[in-house]
Amino acid sequence: MTLATLHRSERPALGIALRILSGFLFAAMVVCIKAVSLDVPLGQVVFFRSFFALIPLVFFLSLRGEFPAGLRTQRPLGHMLRSGLGALAMFASFASIARLPVAEATLVGHLAPVFTALAAAMILGERLTLWRIGGVAMGLAGVLALVWPELGQSETDMRRLAGYGYGLAMAVLTAFALIMVRSLNRTESPGAIAFWFVVVSMLGGIATLPWGWVLPNATTLALLVLSGLFGGMAHIAMTLAFRNAEASRLAPFEYIALIWPVLADLLIFRLNLAPAFFLALPLVLGGAALAALERPPRRHSP
Repeated sequence: MTLATLHRSERPALGIALRILSGFLFAAMVVCIKAVSLDVPLGQVVFFRSFFALIPLVFFLSLRGEFPAGLRTQRPLGHMLRSGLGALAMFASFASIARLPVAEATLVGHLAPVFTALAAAMILGERLTLWRIGGVAMGLAGVLALVWPELGQSETDMRRLAGYGYGLAMAVLTAFALIMVRSLNRTESPGAIAFWFVVVSMLGGIATLPWGWVLPNATTLALLVLSGLFGGMAHIAMTLAFRNAEASRLAPFEYIALIWPVLADLLIFRLNLAPAFFLALPLVLGGAALAALERPPRRHSP
């Protein structure tokens, strides 16, 4: 057993607490984005979310002595591809949040592990086991359960359908971005991967400036700034969680993160949860769990 492994396994309670905190912070970020989505163009939201996420990220990297020296890279093209996929996923995610209740948009986002299993099989040559095939089938069945009531209505809500479409696109793009993260982790620091992703996303937001930005009022500006700060701190909490506890120990607590979007819909946005959400919930979460269930055997230290 390595020193790093021992250090991590000694503080599982801290890792769990940080994972729950990261879920809460991500939900707070989504609430801020939902609140401004009708008044601020999508690209402008992406810019503010990315720009202000740099503040906690740079502060964290500086404390660890990884800024700016730790940002050097041996694979700039790899970072560009990973960051581009991540930036597109952010655009798709925020477009989905603007069109769906927070809980539904978050639930569709949980398909990312399902698609990651497929992407790993296609790109990395990993085995596509029955567990993973079952996870994909359950996850897609969950989305169908969400969408089906809309398709069955005489007047289909195209805005909601577009929201589901953007959510699926986000999950697929996130899956391919995560595959790139696996590859980059062999030579690049996590700080560099996170930093360049935020920078590319910020540039992607700036690129939408010719399509028209708005001058936000004080409340909207505060929400935009908070979305970035919450998002940046959420990533840091997630990183520290995985440094203090094994992924298998943290996995069940990922689903606690769905509690916060549900509460946000009920208490902040005054939205009722659709019956289809409760049917889709176990299917999507069960699919994500199945896709991640099979793990390689552990190596025992002599």
